[in-house]
Amino acid sequence: MQNSRETTLNALRATLPPPLRLPELVGVGVRFDDPAKQLAKSVSEVGGKCVLVARPELLEEALAQVAEYASARKVVSCVPGVARANVDLAQVADAHELEDLDFCVIPGLLGVAENGAVWTTERDVRHRAAWFLAQHIALVLPAAAIVHDLHQAYERLAVGGPGFATFISGPSKTADIEQSLVMGAQGPRSCTVFLIG
Repeated sequence: MQNSRETTLNALRATLPPPLRLPELVGVGVRFDDPAKQLAKSVSEVGGKCVLVARPELLEEALAQVAEYASARKVVSCVPGVARANVDLAQVADAHELEDLDFCVIPGLLGVAENGAVWTTERDVRHRAAWFLAQHIALVLPAAAIVHDLHQAYERLAVGGPGFATFISGPSKTADIEQSLVMGAQGPRSCTVFLIG
């Protein structure tokens, strides 16, 4: 004997439509004639800056042209060869010690032309809090690591396992109900992407 619950569920099951095959997604996403140019445009549109650097050894020279880097007192770099880096994250016992960090240089692994986002991971980084506590950040990205859109990005990313990874797209932004956009209220006030190569 069935109770009313079973009777109702059986009636619902009897009216289900037959299952359909999921469509094949061919040609999804956008393609750009010049992904690097589009990435620079997208970074600008989200409040950041993009600087082209011909070779890795010219990064320091390019950084020196950024006013926030030139005037920074406390600089962290997760990218080798940044001359003004004077805070070693390996020596920082507590991330709270980074509360007055001026500038942080972060390696980017993948850039998305569609929206200006740069994929970063905490691999070999002791305190990822530096990325978010710094007043200003720089993302260093190989130009060869640019994809057209997020569809392509997720095809390349190995998501999962322990650790932290995120897309960073420009400086911190927030807006209230009055539609007033504020940069840097909850994170870095500026973001510069350095495209290498």
